Order: sequence, then structure tokens, then C-alpha cells
Amino acid sequence: MNADQATPPARNPAARIAVVVVILLLAMVVVYALMDRMAPSSSRGIVSAAVVQIAPRVSGEVIEVMVEDDAVVQAGDPLFRLDTRPFDLALAQAEANLTSTAQEIDASSASLVAAQAAVTQARTALETTRAEAERTFRLEERGIAAAARGDTARGQVADAEARLATAEANLESARRQLGPEGADNPAILAAQAQLERAQYDLASTTVRAPHFGVVTNVSLSEGQFIAAGNPALTFIDAQAAWVTVDLRENQLQRVEPGDPVHLLFDAAPGRIFEGRVQSIAWGIDTGRNDQGGLVVNQPSNRWFEPARRIPVRIELNGGLDAWPRKVRVGGKVHAVVFTEGTNNPLAWLGRGLQRARSVASYLH
Repeated sequence: MNADQATPPARNPAARIAVVVVILLLAMVVVYALMDRMAPSSSRGIVSAAVVQIAPRVSGEVIEVMVEDDAVVQAGDPLFRLDTRPFDLALAQAEANLTSTAQEIDASSASLVAAQAAVTQARTALETTRAEAERTFRLEERGIAAAARGDTARGQVADAEARLATAEANLESARRQLGPEGADNPAILAAQAQLERAQYDLASTTVRAPHFGVVTNVSLSEGQFIAAGNPALTFIDAQAAWVTVDLRENQLQRVEPGDPVHLLFDAAPGRIFEGRVQSIAWGIDTGRNDQGGLVVNQPSNRWFEPARRIPVRIELNGGLDAWPRKVRVGGKVHAVVFTEGTNNPLAWLGRGLQRARSVASYLH
């Protein structure tokens, strides 16, 4: 070998490693960007539900509390009762007023009082039945409630309407029995309206559960006075639960209502639940305020402004029966939305990562 022949330089292995690392980083960035559009995910989901502050229609002193804190109640179950004495007296006065008015035209009001009581009771029952049925119809339209439940609700409404129609017919018959001078007598009509109001107020002294759900934050006690319209306890509607997930704006490019979603609840580790996108919020509060009629500028000392997140409402497939029992309102949820279906490589990757997360959720 010639001494002046140059020895080829040895290749630097660090350069190869650097190239490989750069390629992997670029591939990860591309996969990350594609997953944000085809399988966006977030761990910022929370369990949400319709929370109602239960308040009495009339003012009064609490004489009995029928429920305990965090109790599960059915629609129509009594929650608490107010002192009925003032309303009993008002009812007696209204009945006496109607009797006195009827006597002035030489007629009997006994049948009219009974018929009016039946109408008030039937009308109150119809209001409760309609409110419960309307909720069932909304759930049926979204595919959460079975069609059989909707049919049952329609039958209950029809039955309540028929009962009210019968009661009103009996009331009209009782009014006609007063004779031509009493049927349309303004004094009789006014006394009858006063009687109906007294009957309705008396029925309102027992506050009942509006739907199937849970009562919480029960701080009532006997002897406490509650004014009409003031919240007395908190009611969580068990049939109106959903998941709210905050997604970045650039993750929403392909998200549409109806897209399939896989959900992982921290309260149910190791299990993946299926749902669908129900709706996407049209706006959020950015926290800006105004002063002197002008919008106040918000100076920022950050290099990069944090991404805005938009709430997405997700409903669980199968409705109420599909919810895990240990889930509570406000619980944490991880969600993956499949904007292009579940049978593609990126969807498989998103499902695999969530499955690994479900195993790790046993620990954290």
C-alpha cells in the first residue's frame, strides 16, 4: 500500500443518530397534527348534569323533611312539607265565600266545591305528567330513551288529559245546577277562582321531586321558614347527564355532531365507554370587560397566547342504563373523538393510547 494513499474517514455514528432523531421528531409532529384532526382527544372532560334548585311555590314553615342528604328519589316523591294551617284557613274561607255567594241566589254550592277540588287535583297532576313526558320526548328524539318509554309517556299524558276533561265537565255540570242566574254570575266565578287558588296553594305545601334523581346539599330542618321561590335544596336530574369536553379550536376542524366518541371515566378505570358528539358550543366567555363604555385592553406578558378551548357536549350511548354507577357529577373524563370513523390507522393509535391510559388509571 502506498504511504501517500489517504485513509477514508470513518463515519460519525452521532450524525446517523441525529438524522434518525430528526426524522422521528418530524414523524411525531405529523402524526400529532393528523390525530388532532382525525382523532382529537382531551383529558379535560367532566361529568355534567342538570342541577336544579328546588324551591317551594308558597311561603311557610317547614314541619317535615322527608329525604336525607344524597338520597335517590323518584318523580313525585315528597321532599319536604310546609305548615298547612294558614292554607287550610284560606281554603275554608274560600269555601265559605263561595257558599255565601251561592246562597244569595238561593242555590247550593256543595257540588260545586267538590267539583272544583277535582279539577284542581286533575290539573296539577296533568302539569306534573306533562313536564315528565316532555323530558322523555326530548331524550327519545336524541336516541337516549327507548321508543317504549315515549309511548308510555304519551299514554300517561292522554290519561291525565282525559281525567282533567272529565273533572271540568263535572264542574260545568255543577255550575249549571246553580240555575241560569248562578251559572255565569260574576260573583260566583270570582269566588270559584278564589277557591281554586286556595286549593292549589294547599297542594303546593308538599314539595315533590320533579324527576328521577338525587337530592343533595339538604340543609333543611323543622321549624325553618322558607319564602316562596327561595332555594331549599339541590336536585340533580339523573336522566339528563352528559360529558363536557374542552377541545382546542384547531381540534374542532372536523368534529361534527354525531361523531363517535370513546370515553374513559376516572371513576371506572379499565373500561372504555362509547358515546357520540351531541353538540358544540357556539361561544365562550373570554373574560374581557368594559369600562366607560369601551372594551378594556388585556395586556399579555406571555410569549405564546394559550389556546382557547371550546366545550363539546357528548352523550353516552345507551342512555341512563349505560352510565357506570360510581360516576359522580364533576368527575373527570378522558375522551377521544373519531372524526373519520374508528377503522383507520390514526383511530387505532388513538384507541390504543386510550386503552393504555385506562390501565394506568388504576394507579392515578
